[in-house]
Amino acid sequence: MPPPDPLPLVTRAPVIPVLTVDRVADAVPLARALVAGGLPVLEVTLRTPAALEAIAAIAAAMPQAIVGAGTVTEPKDVAEAVEAGARFLVSPGTPAELAAAMADAPVPCLPGCATVAEAMALAARGFSVLKFFPAEASGGVRWLKAVAAPLPALRFCPTGGIDGGNAADYLALPNVAAVGGSWVAPRDALAAGDFARITELARQAAALGR
Repeated sequence: MPPPDPLPLVTRAPVIPVLTVDRVADAVPLARALVAGGLPVLEVTLRTPAALEAIAAIAAAMPQAIVGAGTVTEPKDVAEAVEAGARFLVSPGTPAELAAAMADAPVPCLPGCATVAEAMALAARGFSVLKFFPAEASGGVRWLKAVAAPLPALRFCPTGGIDGGNAADYLALPNVAAVGGSWVAPRDALAAGDFARITELARQAAALGR
């Protein structure tokens, strides 16, 4: 049985904000600001001690947001993130043990790849939408154009080095379902509580898909 299909989730908006939350108190206001700007699919990275609690807070308070866990690097992260309320999972790379855990996960997953061989191995496990990371450092738009013909069944969510200046170049590619990026929630804006700025950046990012 193939893993749950992430495509309907990924295509809800052109940009998936990649969020590093240091303070749980920031989680819901941040989610509210991004959703108000038109970005309902949110990836909270498991890079901070507050991450799982932040996911739980958003899941409880913001049903209109689709919150997921990013930087999933170990099989144990899968169960912990799902228990916290994550509705999708994203990994930066996907060694075999993690790929097996993600294939068995009850929620859609975007396993990470950086090479054609990695993409093919994940496709063989039934994954049809992959995170391409780190996108800019791994060939960017040129890589995605090059793999479109030999890997026609795969769609990608490139992340890493993508911002408001180059996101449209990625989104113009037929095999790109969405892009991931942190530029819509700058750390300085979050630290200052400038959620109006975050909403405006989200609004600009959401308009990229029109």
